[in-house]
Amino acid sequence: MNETMVCAVGNVATQPVYRELANGASVRFRLAVTARYWDREKSAWTDGHTNFFTVWANRALATNVGASLSVGDPVVVQGRLKVRTEVREGQSWTSADIDAVAIGHDLARGTSAFRRPSKEGDTTAVSRPEPNWETEPESRTPDASQQLPERAGVT
Repeated sequence: MNETMVCAVGNVATQPVYRELANGASVRFRLAVTARYWDREKSAWTDGHTNFFTVWANRALATNVGASLSVGDPVVVQGRLKVRTEVREGQSWTSADIDAVAIGHDLARGTSAFRRPSKEGDTTAVSRPEPNWETEPESRTPDASQQLPERAGVT
């Protein structure tokens, strides 16, 4: 309940590493998030500090990430933020991880083609026809049931 949910927009910095574990699939990759700001003196956008997060995904999300993402892809990651501090060889290290709930391409910076994964032995996912999103053309003149009633005294 008291978790810190974040939404991070950045680029995939390392190739996603996919592992099939006893409790299901798992994938991890590094996410680079760079702040950009308008520099008035230069009249140009300037890159600020870059934060790196290790993103973890599990089960179906891990399988789809492994098949969909590669280094450099612009992504949006939503998940639980976990910040850890530990001491290694006398030095203090801090790491920031995101336990992902949702990951997708950032469509503000490019296009993407969505495909549902097919389940083993399930042919309905492949053979299911696309719905017809086109509407029937309407006639120019409405029939009597669609005409507006005439108001008295208005010409």
